[in-house]
Amino acid sequence: MQPQTEERKRPGAFAWPFALNVIYGTFSGMTHQPVLLQETLRLLAPRAGGRYLDATFGGGGHTRAILEAAPGATLHAIDRDPEAVERAVELESEITEGFEFFRGNYDDLDSILPDGLYDGILFDLGVSSYQLDDPERGFSFKKGGPLDMRMNPEEGVPAAEWIRTATRDQLVEAVRDFGEEREWRRVVDAILRAREEILLESTDDLVRVVETAKVRPPRRSGPALHPATLTFQGIRIAVNDELGGLSRALPKAFERLAPGGVLAVISFHSLEDRMVKRLFRRLCGEPEHAGDSLPKQLRDRRAGALVRRPITATDREISRNSRSRSAKLRALKKLTPDEKI
Repeated sequence: MQPQTEERKRPGAFAWPFALNVIYGTFSGMTHQPVLLQETLRLLAPRAGGRYLDATFGGGGHTRAILEAAPGATLHAIDRDPEAVERAVELESEITEGFEFFRGNYDDLDSILPDGLYDGILFDLGVSSYQLDDPERGFSFKKGGPLDMRMNPEEGVPAAEWIRTATRDQLVEAVRDFGEEREWRRVVDAILRAREEILLESTDDLVRVVETAKVRPPRRSGPALHPATLTFQGIRIAVNDELGGLSRALPKAFERLAPGGVLAVISFHSLEDRMVKRLFRRLCGEPEHAGDSLPKQLRDRRAGALVRRPITATDREISRNSRSRSAKLRALKKLTPDEKI
């Protein structure tokens, strides 16, 4: 990445005051709190005239901050949630130029975006606060509502139907592998018994079933998790094919980076973070894991890591936004032709 000139530094001076407005929800009455916002801006280093992609628009917090930090920049945003369209329209009315929204899945970014390379691309994975806080979306075990969990309610099947038709192996994969639930056998057996007797149609129905499995709270530091937390997480990931979508999207995103461009990913789940870590290590010409014995001369180094270990939220941010507790931010820079030599 080229050293910043004074001209490039000047737009960035707006980032911190604006970031505070976004974090505290004082900008346009916004209540969404984008995670690791200051750290993300530092890594992306948005500049006037740059071209950026927010692959997970959500509440638009990161998008707003990037555009405010770099007047004159162009930013494209993607989201599959139809409710994100309304927030994008509102943002577009406030920012008259440089912003364009594309409805769709980020794993289709190669087909839904216009041609051209980006100076920075951001993925903020998982569920947005808007989705969690709406009982009708069925993401939260804390609020009664239909058992849906779809990121895009206009496609796929709701979680209630997925649970009704899933095989035992599919339930095991969701609860044990995606949810990382230690008591997965009890949970899966409880779901299988319950669905023979009743229709699991609401979030409260699923919560009661999991609670009857007498799941012990996971061992972890900090506040104890609700018994249904990991099961809800695993089923949501399965319903939305989140890991499959991410595995398809990240390589496509890297190909759309300009030389010297930055790819940043915020993950909230260990499986997501592992996928990001391994891809980044491969792109950086490093062993992906302990069992990777490919000789160095056969590795293709196409990027350089901007952080050696993932960035996590400070205690101060966690106290303001508990969702940030499990967030991990990784970033790399695509090498220029000269850097590859």
